[in-house]
Amino acid sequence: MPQDTATDRTTLDRPKRLIASNRVEGTAVFNREGEKLGRIESFMVDKRSGQAEYAVMSFGGLFGLGDNHYPLPWGVLEYDPDQGGYVVDLDKEKLKSGPSFRAGEEPDFDPEYDRRVCDYYGVVYTF
Repeated sequence: MPQDTATDRTTLDRPKRLIASNRVEGTAVFNREGEKLGRIESFMVDKRSGQAEYAVMSFGGLFGLGDNHYPLPWGVLEYDPDQGGYVVDLDKEKLKSGPSFRAGEEPDFDPEYDRRVCDYYGVVYTF
């Protein structure tokens, strides 16, 4: 059955609601001024609810060496199709002072750590 091409075009132009995890990893993160802060290294998903809790952003270092990982509560990220990445209300100095860990040294994502991360970014702790 032929489809209406106007309907097809509208569907294609609309951003999809869901995205595969391998397409999120590596996505750039910008501040509101358009300055690139880093990229999504991975994200943390609650095993039971299936909800993404954190995007882990890599920042600093050279060619991926020596960079730190910053857990950003998922709610502070806003996808901007014009930027082709996520946008956050952070500057580099605020980010540098935030909770972080070195590659290969993943922290315990326990309630105490979650609360600390949420408090730092001004997000209500709901985990």
